[in-house]
Amino acid sequence: MGKYFGTDGFRGRAGRDLTALHAFRIGRFLGWYYREKTGSAARIVIGKDTRRSSYMYENALASGITSSGSDAYLLHVTTTPCVSYITRTEKFDCGVMISASHNPFYDNGIKLMNEDGEKMDDTVQEQIERYLDGEMEEIPYSEGVEIGKTVDFYTGRNRYIGYLTGVPSRSFDNYRIALDCSNGSAWMIARAVFDALGAKTYVINAEPDGQNVNLNCGSTHIEGLQKYVVENKMDAGFAFDGDADRCLAVDEKGEELNGDYIMYICGKWLKKNDHLTNNTVVTTIMSNFGLYKAFDECGIRYEKTDVGDRYVYENMKENRHILGGEQSGHIIFRKYAHTGDGLITALMVMQVMIEACLPLSALKQGCTMYPQVLKNVEVDDKEGTLNDPAVIASVRECEESLGSDGRVLLRKSGTEPVLRVMAEAGTTKECEKQVDHIIASMEASGHLRKIR
Repeated sequence: MGKYFGTDGFRGRAGRDLTALHAFRIGRFLGWYYREKTGSAARIVIGKDTRRSSYMYENALASGITSSGSDAYLLHVTTTPCVSYITRTEKFDCGVMISASHNPFYDNGIKLMNEDGEKMDDTVQEQIERYLDGEMEEIPYSEGVEIGKTVDFYTGRNRYIGYLTGVPSRSFDNYRIALDCSNGSAWMIARAVFDALGAKTYVINAEPDGQNVNLNCGSTHIEGLQKYVVENKMDAGFAFDGDADRCLAVDEKGEELNGDYIMYICGKWLKKNDHLTNNTVVTTIMSNFGLYKAFDECGIRYEKTDVGDRYVYENMKENRHILGGEQSGHIIFRKYAHTGDGLITALMVMQVMIEACLPLSALKQGCTMYPQVLKNVEVDDKEGTLNDPAVIASVRECEESLGSDGRVLLRKSGTEPVLRVMAEAGTTKECEKQVDHIIASMEASGHLRKIR
């Protein structure tokens, strides 16, 4: 990760960590860089979510792009996967999404995509950071007919909606489906797609006011959708985050299905229909131990990456896998998208329900999630703690104690002097015991500062 750009773009408090000037200069760089690369005015497409500050950044980015002699195409409020799809299929030079995903409204972010709708290469983002910090010569302003133009490209959203309606091969007729749009990017698109497919669609949290995105709703606060599904006798519910690249599901009984359950349901279905390329699903190291036990039972192989959908996609692309994702609901169906797409995830879960003629509660049978305990501990030195012989010995003792009935995991925070100590086992009490044993070894070795 760089100074500004992490695994999912440049993100921070709007107006403080991420300013309009940052957006303008990012636009300046992109307009200049792709103009130099193509030899003519570049075409750069921009989407945004519903945060109040997104409009400010949209204007700043477009001003920067056009002042560098390239053209800015505005999708207006749309989803991150929509920007990815349009960038790829309409042959744009790059795409930009303005969103802080599941964060509160007062945060925002800028996500950059290459011409294939994939996350921007680190080498380009490193050059942008150098420009932001004044470590490059100033980019010349375009003049006269060389100044770029801003194009209203809202029709791109309609093309994306049309694409989504063609993903399932079955009608959703007679299914009662609830959608929690998180007062975010999916607030218009989601209903349009499900209505077009014949569902009886019920939408909640679809009245954005610039400040209520993700506010006690969506994939990070799914309890509202759970209650709505039960009270209104829905067949299923789907909750998205602010930019709709995540999706969690709720079954007809009101039980949550996280990304691990969704990968299990869709992985089994793909395997049954001989569509699971390489018989492999890509997960992160944070997927639940119960998912791996379930995959073992049904003969599905799996690979583990570091946390972040970026790493999941890179593994999938390199090894030609077609299904992967995270527990948080970033699910990638590589046949249909080059990024996590909450709407495609919901459509694929619906496809499995309809073909199997089973409710969601039945489809998740065979996968039992293990209790999990995660504690964050502040240490004096992350690497030193991880390599301490006493800590290594304590981890080994926990692994031997759990055997094939659980696991422990230590993971570094990318931004703080913090280690995340996690255990999964048959009971919460057993998880607590193993986590506390490892933390005790850190304290005895003098590494522990405090438990957060």
